[in-house]
Order: sequence, then structure tokens, then C-alpha cells
Amino acid sequence: MLVKWIRCTVVDRRGFERGQRKWAGLPGEPGFRGQGGGWSRLRPGVAHVFSFWESRPFYDSFMARSHDRLAAAQSGTFKDAQVKLFDYRFDVKTGFEPRFTDADVVRVAHSRIREDRVEHYALMQEKVWNPAMAGSPGMLRGMFGEAPGNEFLVLSMWKSAAEHGKYRAERVERLALRTQLAADVVALTGDVVDLEAAWTV
Repeated sequence: MLVKWIRCTVVDRRGFERGQRKWAGLPGEPGFRGQGGGWSRLRPGVAHVFSFWESRPFYDSFMARSHDRLAAAQSGTFKDAQVKLFDYRFDVKTGFEPRFTDADVVRVAHSRIREDRVEHYALMQEKVWNPAMAGSPGMLRGMFGEAPGNEFLVLSMWKSAAEHGKYRAERVERLALRTQLAADVVALTGDVVDLEAAWTV
């Protein structure tokens, strides 16, 4: 599965949201698995969109055929768009599906890892971080993805911001020490996204 993560700064909120509804045509596209997104809780005016495709060839075919027609509706409504593609590696919790209807919040963590620490980082994600997140009440599902250049994406879906906040307060610092996160990471950024039901496809 291929994951596309788009982050942008919105300059025309109404126009952007109107354009976002045009993506409702996506389910007819071969290989499309799901899309959702919303507004950053931490950075005013920043929007995130996550879309999922069965494979890179399906995604490339969509980009070549239909993408520009659907995207035209949002032209001029945002700036500073950053687009990244990740290959799905494994679930956080079990049975990941690109479904957004039962979640209120998505936590996104994007990291660049030292080349000699990539295997350690992935192993710690699987053996330490995943069970800790999966054991948190309110954490629904998530996935771990990888991109060229030792970049990784951890996407987790939560029932509410309050549930995610509890997990952060109780566990994150302790787990970071236990997994030697500081030794693995070159750069780490993250955000908490309030999902917009109207953007779910």
C-alpha cells in the first residue's frame, strides 16, 4: 500500500473546503483505498490530507489521468504544499484500514533516521512503541511507512484528542528514553490533526 501525505497552508479556507469535496470522485479510481484529513491543532491554517493507494502503479496512473482535473477546484486556495509518499511497512495495532469515520484525531509523526540506525529504529517501533500505542485506550489503528532517504511516517488514529493527550502525558518521554530515540533521529516533526468528516472519501 502507498500512503500520500499532503500538508499545506490554507489562504482561502472556504474555497479550500469547497474544493476538498470535489475529491468525492476518487472511489471510482482503480487502486484507490481511502482518503481523509483535517486541520492542525497546533498550527493555525495548516491542513493535512492522507490518501491511500493499493500500489505505486495505480497511484501513478491516477496522477497521469485524473488528478489535475480534481485538483483544479483548489487552485489558489493554499500555499507551501509539501507532498510525501511512503510505502506501508506494518500496522500499529492490528488490522489497519484507511478508514476515518470512527476517528476524531490523527497523530502524524515524520522522522528522518541516521542510516546506521534505521534497523534499530524500525525494530523499536515494532517491539516497543507499537505495543504501547496499541495498549492505549482510545487508539483505534495506525500504520508505519517508509520513504527513500531513511524517512519514516507513523500515522495513528484516535477516538479523541483527550485520549491521545493521556497517552502522550503518561508514556512518550519514558518510551523515548527506553528506545534510544535521540540516537536514532536526525529530524522529527509531528502534528495532531482534527479530522473533518466532509473530507473523508
